[in-house]
Amino acid sequence: MTVRVLQLSWEYPPVVYGGLGRHVHALAEAQAAAGHDVVVVTQHPGDPDVALDEVVNGVRVVRVPHDPPAIPMSDLLAWTMALDHALARAALRVGHTWAPDVVHGHDWLVAHAGATLRERFGVPLVATVHATEAGRHQGWLPDDFSRAVHTVEWWLTFESRRVITCSQHMRWEVSRLFELPGDKVDVIPNGIDLTEWTTTPDDVAAARAELAGDGPLVLFAGRLEWEKGVQTLVEAMPRLRRRFPGLRLVVVGRGSQQETLEALARRLRVSRAVHFTGWLTEGGLRAAAAAADVAVIPSVYEPFGLVALEAAALGTPLVVSDTGGLAEIVVNGETGLTFPALDATALADAVTGMLRDEVLARRVVRTAREVLARDYAWPAIAATTVATYERAVREERALLAGTVARPPLRVVVRDGNLLRDAT
Repeated sequence: MTVRVLQLSWEYPPVVYGGLGRHVHALAEAQAAAGHDVVVVTQHPGDPDVALDEVVNGVRVVRVPHDPPAIPMSDLLAWTMALDHALARAALRVGHTWAPDVVHGHDWLVAHAGATLRERFGVPLVATVHATEAGRHQGWLPDDFSRAVHTVEWWLTFESRRVITCSQHMRWEVSRLFELPGDKVDVIPNGIDLTEWTTTPDDVAAARAELAGDGPLVLFAGRLEWEKGVQTLVEAMPRLRRRFPGLRLVVVGRGSQQETLEALARRLRVSRAVHFTGWLTEGGLRAAAAAADVAVIPSVYEPFGLVALEAAALGTPLVVSDTGGLAEIVVNGETGLTFPALDATALADAVTGMLRDEVLARRVVRTAREVLARDYAWPAIAATTVATYERAVREERALLAGTVARPPLRVVVRDGNLLRDAT
């Protein structure tokens, strides 16, 4: 069965803030390669050289300029609502000549557009919850903004016919937070294309010459936010430098915690050994990861951990916190080494163990690549996602035809908002 799918995402290349944009990009192209009819509606970066509407690798990508007047991204709720209006209008224009079988929305930022299009086209909405606001804050909602985001997430999952999470941990989290029946949530992991995650020996040598000192090179790549745990890695640096005097840490990425992390490095007297690069190009990131002796992912909260797949694909040994989806990807001693989140001493010991045991490092790299090829190939993940679409379509049609009992309507008030239960 060929499925016509409308994907909604607030990020898609060339607009990429993190793993979500890379996930949607790879998923859409894998679905198109399998013969499905895929349209992605996303935001335009504002670059006049980037097309508003084009077909790339079989995927029609419709990029939407921001609504005037310009709303700063610092006011994220207002910015998101303006973007959702623009996304919905663009998708409705596409709908004049093309109608989807299913709408697939990624995270709360496209919830309102997804709900609008679900009703307009009369098709099921499938939502992938890549992370939750409560999870980012370790189970609590510290302010009005977080409570508002949580409410939208709750509403999105109830408006959706089916919900997708990227790990068993996220399935548990989402089901618990949003009171979802267990059979409404499907677990479909992120994926990796091993043929794309390669680099040349010359690029690796150049990255090594630029980034490394006269000792081991440790890499972190990701957003510089508290939940990513970079502070724990910086706290481990004095101990690691005593054990490996020439060791350097390269931090790839940007975020609200960069100044705090730089100040922490100065306070611990390791600032000369910690290099903040900002975001790198795709090629630059691959070369840096391949040049590193160890990739460390010290997350406090991590629904999946796409960067773990990417580093492993490049043959870099992994040291990760045993939290969330990371604990499902990395088996301690088999595909990498793990440590308790926020434990700088344990992190330093794990990195030390990997650097001092070359046999272990080679073994975990080899095993990790075997696991990637077996469990995380995009064609298989795309097929599993399409199976979720097909199930959502069957459930929607059965409900509309009255061949299954319609669940009783339940009116719920959350944070002053009147919501209907659409499970």
